[in-house]
Amino acid sequence: MESTVGAHTNIGPLARRSFMTIRTAIYAACALVCATAAQAQSEPQSITIGVLNDMSGNFADQSGRGSLAAARMAIDELGGSVLGKPVKAIGGDHQNKPDVAAAVARRWYDTEGVQFIVDMPNSGTALAVQEVARTLGKINVTATAGSLALTGKSCAPTSFHWMWDTYSNSYGLVKALTKKHIDTWFFITADYAFGHALEADFRKAIEQTGGKTVGSVKHPVGMQDFSSLILAAQSSKARGVVVASGGNDIVNTLKSANEFGLPKSGISFVAPATFLTDVKSMGLDIAQGLTYVTGFTWNYDDASRAFAQKFFERHKAMPTMGQAGVYSATRHYLRAVEAAKSLDVATVAAKMRELPVSDAVIRNGRIRDDGRLVHDMYLVEVRRPGETKDPWDLEKVQDTLAGNDVFRPLSESDCPLIKK
Repeated sequence: MESTVGAHTNIGPLARRSFMTIRTAIYAACALVCATAAQAQSEPQSITIGVLNDMSGNFADQSGRGSLAAARMAIDELGGSVLGKPVKAIGGDHQNKPDVAAAVARRWYDTEGVQFIVDMPNSGTALAVQEVARTLGKINVTATAGSLALTGKSCAPTSFHWMWDTYSNSYGLVKALTKKHIDTWFFITADYAFGHALEADFRKAIEQTGGKTVGSVKHPVGMQDFSSLILAAQSSKARGVVVASGGNDIVNTLKSANEFGLPKSGISFVAPATFLTDVKSMGLDIAQGLTYVTGFTWNYDDASRAFAQKFFERHKAMPTMGQAGVYSATRHYLRAVEAAKSLDVATVAAKMRELPVSDAVIRNGRIRDDGRLVHDMYLVEVRRPGETKDPWDLEKVQDTLAGNDVFRPLSESDCPLIKK
């Protein structure tokens, strides 16, 4: 068309201007179509959620395949698609190794189209994944690990901490046990980032309530023989022993303590990072009377029981706090995507902070600027033999703790995102 018009050199000024206007409009329309096509091509055609955890080791019972089942429950409840895009969840085993966790997270984000990674038991792996997410500008939620650094010095704009942390499960617990006149404490601590952080937070809580720490011993993750550590606790004359570890380490510590008769001698054991599966593994004969704080207890009300029953049908076990957290976090992420009408990371992360969190797992939830989900927590005590006929009804709620009372105040946070 241009060559034909160009040949008519005597075309009038008005016609020439009209032609130029039409040509400009055509070019603009073409540019818009091309840009839209390019955007559609770059926009993911599906949403992939990565559930990264310990599938076969120390934390497999409290997370593992149960967490993957929980994520898929949340996806199914939302119809299996968001924004017209199919949603799926894939699982990965970080083997409790930070370098493995970081490598899997980078591969998922970079080459396998994963938009969101969730779970991460073991604080070392959680911190490693959060650093990858920060570097690549991706979203992650820690549901099972408890390191306070995740919302402290290592916080990130698109990272969130869901169920509990070492602060929430220390301060509330110490306050409750102070009423029982337990004022001298000994620590049996797992020798890695989480154990160190848990002991440090518990020590601060003890000091604030006028108690005294009389000793501490460290052990590697996955140790089998705790006899020497139990004897050290016994010789310390402490009235309370803090098991600052997680997973099977809690189970093995308490089994050894019972073999040596420490609980019967009047020494109280507390395990701030106890999960339901830990109690199930120990049995009520060993775990009876154990007190701890949890972010979810399945027999709390009708909503929690209905969720737990659906989960049981899939996994043949009741959900732990971590697994319930994966369900809640996955559900909230997908709701945020739907509300934002976008998969843009910054937009979705902002929407996650904006929306309240309320589901069968979380009560009165809101996400702070440091990424911490603040919500109700529960002080529970393990039931005694004969108190229940249900093999999974192992916890009885002693008190409901408001989130603002048990999570670290924002004014004390060392998160760089917080303006002082």
